[in-house]
Amino acid sequence: MSTPETPPATPAPEATAAPRTTEDCTVAILAYITLIGFIVALVLYSSKKTAIGAYHLRQALGLMITAFVGYMVLAVIPVIGWLLIPLFSLVILAFAVIGLIAAANGQQKPLPLLGEKFQQWFGNAFT
Repeated sequence: MSTPETPPATPAPEATAAPRTTEDCTVAILAYITLIGFIVALVLYSSKKTAIGAYHLRQALGLMITAFVGYMVLAVIPVIGWLLIPLFSLVILAFAVIGLIAAANGQQKPLPLLGEKFQQWFGNAFT
């Protein structure tokens, strides 16, 4: 008596997607490395537009705007706000590292907390 064979497992969607080259990820990685890196990423993106580049440019733009607004708000709150600035800086740095790791791995993974909102708010940017 023979046992029925199990069909082969289907690969994950990312495995079937076209492989990304390091050139595709360069824009995504540079977007998270300071304002100068973001500007360089914009220049590179204008010559070779990729979905991953646009995604991470939107994430990095949202993170920079959040950081700017957060620093402005904390700066005007006496004492407590000034004491929270270093903690806020660490959170922004952690989010930038998370985005950088996702970009280096070729993933379109949103940043924690506001990443999905960044994609909604800046959805028409970098198209």
